[in-house]
Amino acid sequence: MSKLEDLKKEKSDILKKLSDPEFLSNRQQFEEYSRKLKKLDKTIVLLEKIERVQRKIDEDQEILNQETDDDLLDLAKEDLQKNIEIHKQLIELKNQRHTENKQKIKSVILEIRSGTGGDEAALFAGDLLRMYERYAANNNWPVKTIHISQNDLGGIKEATIEINHQEVYKQLRWEGGVHRVQRIPATEKSGRIHTSTATVAVLPQIDHPPIVIKPEDIEESFFRSSGPGGQNVQKVETAVRLVHKPSGIVVSCQVGRSQLKNREKALEILKNRLWEKQEEEKNKAMENKRRNQIGHAERSEKIRTYNFPQDRITDHRLQKSWHNLEKIMNGDLEEIIHALQSYFKKEYHQD
Repeated sequence: MSKLEDLKKEKSDILKKLSDPEFLSNRQQFEEYSRKLKKLDKTIVLLEKIERVQRKIDEDQEILNQETDDDLLDLAKEDLQKNIEIHKQLIELKNQRHTENKQKIKSVILEIRSGTGGDEAALFAGDLLRMYERYAANNNWPVKTIHISQNDLGGIKEATIEINHQEVYKQLRWEGGVHRVQRIPATEKSGRIHTSTATVAVLPQIDHPPIVIKPEDIEESFFRSSGPGGQNVQKVETAVRLVHKPSGIVVSCQVGRSQLKNREKALEILKNRLWEKQEEEKNKAMENKRRNQIGHAERSEKIRTYNFPQDRITDHRLQKSWHNLEKIMNGDLEEIIHALQSYFKKEYHQD
């Protein structure tokens, strides 16, 4: 059985499952198989095109081998060259998709840092961290805390979490940027509204990123894992901090009790961050005429405002607002995420 026949059989099996009422009751499973069907359709269409062009090439070759009429031979030669070029382009596209599938995104590293606004900014960063953790829980996505640094009030100076699921990046990729909050801080006695910010970075993680790091380019240090208020929760220095000197990228990891395991995880994250940086630079070079947020939201750009007194959240890229802020902060992000996906797909063909 050919690869194309295998894919068509797989498509048929998925269609049967999607028509089963019992299968339809599991929303997450239904959405996963629907996405799989969409990918299969694209691959099947491409392989069918390759087969059709190959048949045309074979027909042209047969004419050249059997015909003696000069006009027919000239037409066959011209058609053969055209089809060989088309076939070459289709094979390149197939190989490109194969490479993309090999570099399949397995999870996402989410980095949250407090910005301007002191303690209130740190508290807001903590609110964002809980919002994304609850959104992940709503989708049954496993979350692992890689590194966290808190202040005395329980706010977040910086936090790094890993969300493990192949669909996470598609859902959260547009969350990267500056998030702004407007509200009355708990410590504010006069009742004045303060404006603070926090930054969010969404970094895709792939298996075995094609990045080589020289040992001399890394500066490493070890420290004790910390808990709420910054107190040390371990007596030995198992937490690891890596600095990549050429790029200035810093990665900290305190997820495990083993210094070696933390170092391995930090190195994996560092490689992915360097890969992401490399991909971002490629995109900028290729699409320098487009707006900066295409493909990768720039961290310097304010993307969203959370206005608590008016119970309103506004995404500035969409120029659209939603109410019921408490519900959204509790992880109900579906409506906003779907609106962002539709916008970037329509405007910039970004899935």
